[in-house]
Amino acid sequence: MNDCWPVAPTTFAVVGSGKRSRFFLRLAAAAPDRLRATGVVSRDPGRADLGVPAVRTLDELLAGERPDFVAAAVPWPQMPDVARAAVALGVPVLLETPPAPDLDGLRALWADVGDSGLVQVAEQYLLMPGHAARLAAVRAGVIGEPTAVHVCSTHLYHAVSLIRGLLGLDMEEVVVSARAFTAPLVDPLGFDGWRPAAAPEPRTRTIATLDFGGGRHGLYDFTENQWWNPVLTRRIAVRGTVGELVDDRVVRVVEPTTPVESRLVHRRTGIDLNLEGNDLDHVSLDGRVLYRNPFRGTRLSEDDIAVAAILEATGAWARDEGPPPYPLAQGCQDHAISLAIGESARTGQDVRVTKEAWA
Repeated sequence: MNDCWPVAPTTFAVVGSGKRSRFFLRLAAAAPDRLRATGVVSRDPGRADLGVPAVRTLDELLAGERPDFVAAAVPWPQMPDVARAAVALGVPVLLETPPAPDLDGLRALWADVGDSGLVQVAEQYLLMPGHAARLAAVRAGVIGEPTAVHVCSTHLYHAVSLIRGLLGLDMEEVVVSARAFTAPLVDPLGFDGWRPAAAPEPRTRTIATLDFGGGRHGLYDFTENQWWNPVLTRRIAVRGTVGELVDDRVVRVVEPTTPVESRLVHRRTGIDLNLEGNDLDHVSLDGRVLYRNPFRGTRLSEDDIAVAAILEATGAWARDEGPPPYPLAQGCQDHAISLAIGESARTGQDVRVTKEAWA
């Protein structure tokens, strides 16, 4: 992303009319110069009430203004059907994560649409400002060659995407060893809001090692409702050959006897007497800007920024103006590994993820 806004906004339509659909539409409303929703496909158009035209089928939608792409915002089992329908009509499609519920579904989806070149996946985590800055630091060689990533933040395919991305891996085979532990934990905040009377109750923590070979490995660590629970911190660490990045702290050796420490600095406006508006401006390391907020002025949260960025990048790709933001093959690989984490945790046995057709 750069500071130059496109001449015309990215246009997209949404398939589905639930909470995720409203999420996409809210981002378009927040950045109307950058994103514009052209319509919604809903089983009940009369009740959609989403502020944009609603129709019953994808064919009806495409008979009007044709958007750059369609974004699927439907339940997991319906995601492959949306992909197949969009590809059959020759329209680029952005699928939610994961692109299919299970391994058989991933294989069938790939067999049907994998060669179309029309399918991307809305995996946004590496576009979140903090993670994007960490990725830039790793790719710049600040800690040498990355060898290990520990993610204690988000779940399954999102965490796998972070691990693979920060290690710079593609379709390497991996051996997964996972275990689950259940213990009491207070959990006062969830998707539906605060629970003031919440008492400690059983919550499951899943820990897994992901062995990609050659010493490269990931550590997956996720507790139920970790996204929302305010007593659970989020941690991410990347170890390289000459140093380590832990959250926003970077330690590395620059001379044989000289370890140095730096920090990722997030410049946020609107604090104290700053009147620029409440926004994230950029993230820097040792005076070098690693990340600039491409949606400054919108006051979006960091997760919103990431989703808006992948929507815009998908539009650029669909118009042949940019690279594919997250191809279907990558989304399939993330979920195949996340399924292996679940299987290993259930069985107590190692699970090997071998090369699939999308590799």
